[in-house]
Amino acid sequence: MALSIIIKREFMSYFATPVAYVFLVIFLVLQGLFTFYLGAFFEREQADLASFFAYQPWLFLFLMPAIGMRLWAEERNTGTFELLLTLPVPLGTIVLGKYLAALLFAALALALTLPIWVTVNWLGNPDNGVIITGYLGSFLMAASYLAIGAALSAVTKNQVVAFILSVSGCFLFLVSGLPMVLNVFSGWAPDAFVLAVANLSLLNHFDNLQKGVVVLSDIVYFAALIGMWLWINRLVIESKREAG
Repeated sequence: MALSIIIKREFMSYFATPVAYVFLVIFLVLQGLFTFYLGAFFEREQADLASFFAYQPWLFLFLMPAIGMRLWAEERNTGTFELLLTLPVPLGTIVLGKYLAALLFAALALALTLPIWVTVNWLGNPDNGVIITGYLGSFLMAASYLAIGAALSAVTKNQVVAFILSVSGCFLFLVSGLPMVLNVFSGWAPDAFVLAVANLSLLNHFDNLQKGVVVLSDIVYFAALIGMWLWINRLVIESKREAG
């Protein structure tokens, strides 16, 4: 019961101002531009959403931190942080509730892109199985970004600082598997270390899903990453509470 109340409170707070509607419009416009224009959808003459998912990690890199930056920074800035922590609710429930509310909002934004899927099916005969796994990958990536953003939002009272920290943290996990990053370590570090750095990349694990390949290790990776950052989030909040 407490969890559902927190989720409802946090989710409705997004729509307390026009910011949520502006965010959704911007997200949908950018998604359309990336898919149909930058992704050269019509020029490729292929009925698929490859261009839709190709830009997803980079679009989410800025939009998901924008959703998550307010989760704790706003509470601390407005002075409701201490009040929230005095509620007769376990701290873990509060952390999870605020995170799930942000994730629900992100899921709503993603769901509003379904007309693009409908358009592709109207224009041709795409492999809808690949599209479904692509959406799954997008959801898991959004969830990962938000978990990172939620934890880093608890570090500061300033939402702009929280946004910058979140983008930086997500960016490191995104690019860790790129050749230009791995080349920095490949000259002197053991192969096992280089492989470990590559496996930290959100991009590598998302790439399999957007291609329609569901591998258990990818699902475990996202689940572990989300769980780790929610645990860090709880630790940060606990330390702030003890510090007074």
